[in-house]
Amino acid sequence: MSQPSDIQPPTIDRGPLAGLPPTLEWVGGRDGVLRLLDQTLLPSRIETRDTATAEQVWEAVRVLRVRGAPAIGVAAAYGLCLGLRPHRGLARDAFVTTLREIGQYLCSCRPTAVNLAWAINRMTSVAEHYPGGPASALWDALLTEAHAMAAEDAAACRRIGEHGAALVPDGGGVLTHCNAGALATVAYGTALSLLYVAHARGRRFRAYADETRPLLQGARLTAFELSQAGIDVTVLCDVAAASLMQAGRIQLVVVGADRIAANGDTANKIGTYALALAARQHDIPFYVAAPLSTFDCSAPSGQAIPIEQRPEDEVRTCGGAAVAPAGVRCFNPAFDVTPAALITGIVTERGLVQPVTRERIGDFFASGSQTPCL
Repeated sequence: MSQPSDIQPPTIDRGPLAGLPPTLEWVGGRDGVLRLLDQTLLPSRIETRDTATAEQVWEAVRVLRVRGAPAIGVAAAYGLCLGLRPHRGLARDAFVTTLREIGQYLCSCRPTAVNLAWAINRMTSVAEHYPGGPASALWDALLTEAHAMAAEDAAACRRIGEHGAALVPDGGGVLTHCNAGALATVAYGTALSLLYVAHARGRRFRAYADETRPLLQGARLTAFELSQAGIDVTVLCDVAAASLMQAGRIQLVVVGADRIAANGDTANKIGTYALALAARQHDIPFYVAAPLSTFDCSAPSGQAIPIEQRPEDEVRTCGGAAVAPAGVRCFNPAFDVTPAALITGIVTERGLVQPVTRERIGDFFASGSQTPCL
C-alpha cells in the first residue's frame, strides 16, 4: 500500500523583502518546524529560531520574537499543529478536546490582536467539520489549513497594497507608526504594503517612521525593512510627529490595526490615537490598513476591545539601560483605541471602507462572503 505524500508548505512571493529570511515559515513536511525571524534582535542581528512545540510558539509570540496581528494569527495556527502532533494517536473526540485546550492556551499569550483567536477558531472549525477518520488524518487537514492561511495572508496583504497604493502622495511624505510591514505578516505587510506597491509603480515619496516607544518597533523594524526595500525613510521621536505635520511635511498617515470593532473603532500600537488627533488638527488623511480577519464583529465599539498591559520594565529601561528610577511605577499599555470618527478610511484586501461607520462596515461585509458586521 502506497504511503500518502508529504504535506509541503506553500511557495510565497515575498516581494521587495525576498532577500531577508521570512517572518515565519514552515520548514519540512509533517515532521517540520515553524521557523521564525527573531525580531527582538533586529536590526543588529538577523537570526532565525526554530519552534517545535506549542510552548515555544507561545513564548515567541509573548516576547515579540514574532509580532503583528496577521503574523501571530498564522503562527498560532502552526503552533496548534505543533502542539497536537504528539497526540495524533488519540481517539477522535480526545484529539478535538486536546485541540481546544491547546487553542485556549495559545490565545492567552496576547489578548488584543483578534487575528490570534480568529486563527484558532478557524482551525477548530476545520476539526469540528472534518468527516470521520483517524486523528492523524485530521492533523494532516489542520496542517494543510495552516499552510492555506499563510498563503492567504500574503495574497491579502498584496491586495491591500494594490487597493491603497494610489493614496500614497507622489513627491509627498507618509507617516507610519510601529511596524505594519512584512515583518508583521507573512509577506508585504498591511500599512507598508501600500508603500511597497506605490514604490514599485514608480511613485517617489519619503516615509517617516515614528520610533514607537517603548520597544522601538518603528526605529528597529519599520526603518529596517523600508531601507532594505530601497525606500527613503526617516526615523523620528514619537513626540515629533505633530510638529512634522505642522511643518507641512506629511500628506498621509497610514497605520495597521490589531483589532477593528464593528463600528470602526481601531486598536493599534499605543500612540496611534495621538497621531489621529494631530492628523485631524492639520487636515491630513488618516488611513488604517488591515485584512478582513482583523475586524471583530462581536465588539460593538472600541470599549469592548481588551487592551494588553505589558511589563513595566519595558518602559523603565531602554536598550538594557535604566531610564527611570528603580521602584517608580510605569504605565505600559501595548495599544490604544482610535475612534472611527478620526479615521478617513480602512484599506482591506477587498477595497476601501469609507466612510468608516457601522453601516458602511455592515454593508461591506454583507456584500462579500464574510459574516456581516451588523
